[in-house]
Amino acid sequence: MVVIRRAKSEEVSRIEEVYAQARQFMEKTGNPDQWKNGYPNQKLIMQDIEAGQLFVCLEGDKLLGVFVFFLGGEPSYEEIREGRWLNGEPYGTIHRVAVVDKGRGLIHEFLGWCWKNCQNLRIDTHEKNLPMQRALEKNGFQRCGYVTAEDGTERIAYHKCE
Repeated sequence: MVVIRRAKSEEVSRIEEVYAQARQFMEKTGNPDQWKNGYPNQKLIMQDIEAGQLFVCLEGDKLLGVFVFFLGGEPSYEEIREGRWLNGEPYGTIHRVAVVDKGRGLIHEFLGWCWKNCQNLRIDTHEKNLPMQRALEKNGFQRCGYVTAEDGTERIAYHKCE
């Protein structure tokens, strides 16, 4: 049985391994630029844990994946280009989604969990991250335009609401 819960500080090294595997997967699937230079790093992982916004997916004691979820605005979503958000209501934000076992539907599980907690969700992804784009669209997210990430790169903005 798969369980989703808040990450704990003692899981940082295991979480780093999940992100490292995700970087390798992205590189193999034609997306070498999204998470470069060790992003997300240990400092950011700890900040996410301390903020209570990093979640892990476990099966028994096996860490299958991680994602960031929080209720509230994302500064990089204040300005959207070549489109618009579906609404201006308060929303939940999803970031840094990574899984170990591809093909198990875990991303769908994560997105479904977020939806149960907030029916107005925003997320962004790199233009070369085709697997994530497909997962988002399959889960009812609509492409809304482009936003600029903290690192200055352009991302495709997605939104799902009731």
